[in-house]
Amino acid sequence: METGHGAAGPLSLALVLLFAAVVSVPVARRLGLSAVVAYIASGVAIGPFGLAVFTSPDAILVVAELGVVLLLFLIGLELEFGKLIAMRRDIFGLGAAQLLSTALAIGGLGYGFGLVSARGAVVVGLALALSATAIALQILGERGHLQQPYGQRAFAVLLFQDMAVVPLIALMPLMTPFGDSEATNLIDTLWAVGRIAVVIAALVLAGRFLLNPFFRLLAATGAREAMTAAALLVVLGAALAMQAAGMSMALGAFLAGVLLAESNFRHQLEADIEPFRGLLLALFFMGVGMSIDLAVVKANFWLILAAALIVTFLKVAIVAALFRSTCAHVTAALRAGSVLTAAGEFAFVLLPLGQSLGVLAPGETSLFSAIAAITMLLGSPVATLTESLLRRLAKPENRDADDFTDARGKVLVIGFGRFGQLVSQCLLAQGTDVTLLDNDPEMIQSAGRFGTKVYYGDGTRLDVLRAAGAPSMRLIAVCIDNKESANRIVDVVKADMPGMPLYVRSYDRAHTLELLAKEVDYEMRETFESALTFGRNALIRLGLDPETAQAVEDDVRERDLQRLKLQQAEGIYAGIDILRRRPRPEPLNKPAGPVRPLNPEAQDIIERTPNS
Repeated sequence: METGHGAAGPLSLALVLLFAAVVSVPVARRLGLSAVVAYIASGVAIGPFGLAVFTSPDAILVVAELGVVLLLFLIGLELEFGKLIAMRRDIFGLGAAQLLSTALAIGGLGYGFGLVSARGAVVVGLALALSATAIALQILGERGHLQQPYGQRAFAVLLFQDMAVVPLIALMPLMTPFGDSEATNLIDTLWAVGRIAVVIAALVLAGRFLLNPFFRLLAATGAREAMTAAALLVVLGAALAMQAAGMSMALGAFLAGVLLAESNFRHQLEADIEPFRGLLLALFFMGVGMSIDLAVVKANFWLILAAALIVTFLKVAIVAALFRSTCAHVTAALRAGSVLTAAGEFAFVLLPLGQSLGVLAPGETSLFSAIAAITMLLGSPVATLTESLLRRLAKPENRDADDFTDARGKVLVIGFGRFGQLVSQCLLAQGTDVTLLDNDPEMIQSAGRFGTKVYYGDGTRLDVLRAAGAPSMRLIAVCIDNKESANRIVDVVKADMPGMPLYVRSYDRAHTLELLAKEVDYEMRETFESALTFGRNALIRLGLDPETAQAVEDDVRERDLQRLKLQQAEGIYAGIDILRRRPRPEPLNKPAGPVRPLNPEAQDIIERTPNS
C-alpha cells in the first residue's frame, strides 16, 4: 500500500485509521452529525488530497468493501418474510414510488444542467435518491415517533431502499457504455444467466438444508470462536460464489442473510458479524473520503452547496407529496420528508461503482460524492428546523385550543398517549364522562379514526385549562410523559384551582419526590406497577409458589414506600439500607406442604437490584 511516507508500516497506518475514527466520531456526535459524516471527513483529512498519510485510496477500498458485504448480510437477516408481507403496501408501494420519482427528478436535473451524461444521470439519480437509514432512524427514535404512522411508513421506505440496493448493484453493469465492442454472443449470455441461476439455487438449497445443522453442530462444541469463524465463512463464501458467477459479492451476502433470517442462530450470527461490519464500514467511508478530490470541491464549492440544498428540498417535497395520501395530516407528511433528506450510505457504493464501470468520470464521482456528503451534514438540522416550524404552525395564535363547547367531562385527562389511553379506558368503562386533551395533531387525528374525540390544546396554559372546563372537573389526570410540562401543569392548577384533585403520571423516583413536594393527591411512576408484576411472574418462573411471590411483591412495594418517606425528609440518597435488606415475607396463605425456599438466583435478584 502506498502511503507517501516510506517509513510508515502497516501497524502505523492502522493506528492512524483507528485514531481518526476515535477522534472524529465523538466530535461529529457533539455537533449532531452522523458517524458516516465523521468517517468521510477524517478520510478527506488523511487522504491524498489532505495530509497525504494515504496516497492510494483504492488499496483501502478493496479491503473495506467487505464492510458493505457484511452490511448487506445483516440487512438480509432483518428481512423475515412475515415482516415483509405485513408491510408490503408501504414497502413496495411508497418505497418504490419514492425511489423512482426522486431518482428521475435528481437525474433529470443533473442531465439538464449538463453535469453528467444520460447514463451517469441514472446512476447519480438513484444514488442520491437513497436515504441514510442511520440518520433517519436516529431522528425518529429521538422524537419517539418511530411507532407513529408516519414513522412506520418512513421505516418502510428505508427498508425498500435497503432491499433495492442489491438489485441496483447487480444491474449496474448494464449501464456500461459498450462503445465499439462487439455484440454480446447470445450463447455466452445464456451461459452466464444459467451459471448465476445455478449458484443462486445452490445457495438457497444450502441455506435451507445445511446451514442450520451446520451451526447446530458447531454450537454443541461450545467454541465461540468457531461460531464466529463459521459466520464469516458463510458470508464470504456466498459473496465469492456470486462474484465467481459474474454478479456482485453484495448480492451473495444478501441472499445468505435472507436465507438465515428464520434461523435459530440469527441473533448469534448478527452479534458475531456486527463488530467486523462496523470497523470495515468505517474503513470504507474513510476510503470514500480519501477519494474525494478537494480540488474539484474547491473549484465547484458553490455548485456543490446549491446542489445539496436543491436535492434536500426535492426529497422533502417528493416524500411529502407521496405520503400526503396516506397520512392523516400534512404535518406528518412533511415530517416524513424531513427525516429522509440525507443521502444514504449506499450512495458512496453506487457512485464509485459507476466510475469503475466507466459510466462516471473521476471528477463527476468526486462532485456528486461531495454533494451526498453535504446532504448528510444538512440532514439533522433540516429535520430539526422542520419540526420546529411545524410545531409553531400547528399552534397559531387563533388556535391555541379547540372549541370545548361540547365537552361535558367530569374528569380532564391531559395527554392521550399509551398511558393516557389506558387511564381513559378505565374511566369510560365505568361510565365516567372524560374530556381528553393533547397537543399532538397526529395523535388527535389517529384517535379520531377510532371514534375518540380528543381536543387540541396545550395543558400547561391556564387559558386552555379554563376553556376545557378544568375548574368544574372532579379530578384532573396528568398523563403526559414530559416531567417538566407535568410540573408546570401542577403549578398552574395548584395556583388557580386550589383543592382540585390532581393525579399525575411520574417519570421516575426523582420526579415522584418533586410531585410529593408539590402535594399532589396521587402520583404513579409510569413503570412501577408493571415492573413489580413482571418481577413477581419472573420469581414464579424461577420456582417460587405464587403466594410467596405475591408476598415478595408486597414487601418490595412496602419497602419502596418506606424509602420514599425517608427520601422526602433526608434526600434522594436516604434509605439505602432498606434496599440492601433481604426480604423474608411469610406466604399469604400457608400451603398444605412445606413452602419452597427462594431459589438462590431469585434471592440474589431481590437483594442486589435497587428500586427504580
